[in-house]
Amino acid sequence: MDNHQKRNLTFLTIGLIFMLSGIEYAVILPTIWRYLQLLEAPPYFLGLGLSAFSLSGLLTGPLFGFWSDRFKTTKSIILFSNLFEIAGNFMYFIGYSKWLLLCSRLVAGVGAGAGSSIFGFLTRSTRPEERAGIFAAIMACRQAGLLVGPAFNLFLRLCDFKLGPFVVNKYTSPGFFMCLLWVLLQCVILAMYWDVPPISSEGGAMMVEMKGEEDDEEEVPLMRSDEELVHTYKAVNSNQLETSTSSEMQLVQGTSEVSNPFKNFSASREFLREEVVVLLTAQFITLFNQTALETMVTPLTQRYFSFGELGNSLMYSLCGMEVILGFFFVRWLSRKVADRAVLAVGLVICCTACIWCLIFLCNPRGGYGWELTAFIIGVFLQLLGLPFVAVSQVSLFSKVTSEKTQGLSQGVRRSVGGLATILGPLWAGGLTSNLYIMLGMMLVLLIMISVMAALSYDRLTEPRTVQCAQSSDSRGLSCSLSEEQERLKTDRGNALRF
Repeated sequence: MDNHQKRNLTFLTIGLIFMLSGIEYAVILPTIWRYLQLLEAPPYFLGLGLSAFSLSGLLTGPLFGFWSDRFKTTKSIILFSNLFEIAGNFMYFIGYSKWLLLCSRLVAGVGAGAGSSIFGFLTRSTRPEERAGIFAAIMACRQAGLLVGPAFNLFLRLCDFKLGPFVVNKYTSPGFFMCLLWVLLQCVILAMYWDVPPISSEGGAMMVEMKGEEDDEEEVPLMRSDEELVHTYKAVNSNQLETSTSSEMQLVQGTSEVSNPFKNFSASREFLREEVVVLLTAQFITLFNQTALETMVTPLTQRYFSFGELGNSLMYSLCGMEVILGFFFVRWLSRKVADRAVLAVGLVICCTACIWCLIFLCNPRGGYGWELTAFIIGVFLQLLGLPFVAVSQVSLFSKVTSEKTQGLSQGVRRSVGGLATILGPLWAGGLTSNLYIMLGMMLVLLIMISVMAALSYDRLTEPRTVQCAQSSDSRGLSCSLSEEQERLKTDRGNALRF
């Protein structure tokens, strides 16, 4: 089996991992509140149980990311982290007390921390021009899990038997069911997951990173002999015979693995750059608003439309289908336009949706039909913007941060998102009857990130790189810009001519 086949099977396995995470959320969330009530837990335990999963993932994500960067392995990390998913779901199945149930979600959340290693692996195993499409497909897999998860509850709620000393009913069966699925996934990972080499190291490829602000007239020698390769070059201006000092190029040998990628690493230099701060802020605001809206929707539909379990289930199913279609549309769109343009479109849609909700949902007027129509339009717009922002900011983040420490960087990004998923429900939970305040704050946050993205628009792109490969006669290197950078350069030239 060649590397291409291994790579495709590995990506398929990653999709299954994300689908199972979506299924787990969908089968446990509908029953956990009643489960806690049977264990005589106070109401605040629901918030603790949901937040515990995010909290442990928030703390372990950077650690797993550091592990994958340091030792250049992902398969062993996923197998190890899935043990926590298995143990956590088994503890949920046992459920002797409210404290054991709380600990079960805390333990299971550790397994979610491996997502940072997976995104780091995807970054190293994909080309920049295809990365957004791959990320969109992986995110769509989780949404598919959220969509099909409720279908499993149709037979899980019928469970009523004993398994040795354990009782299997509609409240404990989701834990037992997910425990079995994670065990089966371990077998799939052992058989179908490979730590394939980074895409830049295949065939002796090399990458030249060009650092500098004035790059309109930069040219890269297309052929150089191996003996002439050095680690630092100066850019050559076509109008000058002497070497210009306006920019420099660093040559990175893709075949030589750095033993310690953190040797010259600086967290402040890596994460406090303008473009990185903008993308981390976008990550936080996107997930904060999303989880706040998820918290708000059910009380809102009950108050205004008298939706029951069937109505809410149908609504969530339709929402899931819209999000999945949105991710695949963004996957197609990312091949045509730059990631920062996709991000800008998403922010405009999100701001429009929030303004619509402020106008028509905070103080609804008119008949039942008009109120329901206004609600459907508002939810549709909110979900429409989500894939644009989610995919573009993840793809851009992978390009503006160092590839060598991508696992740690993705861990930091996911930790920021985990913090948002904790704070979002807390913010919205107490303001379901004060929608002007809740939606007003969400709109302020969206306007803030939109202004930040507009001011930093020129920096929201990957550093200019040149990919070099050994020529057929083994006497030189053939170098070229990546596909996305060629597109950006063409767009820039067209704008200047206009």
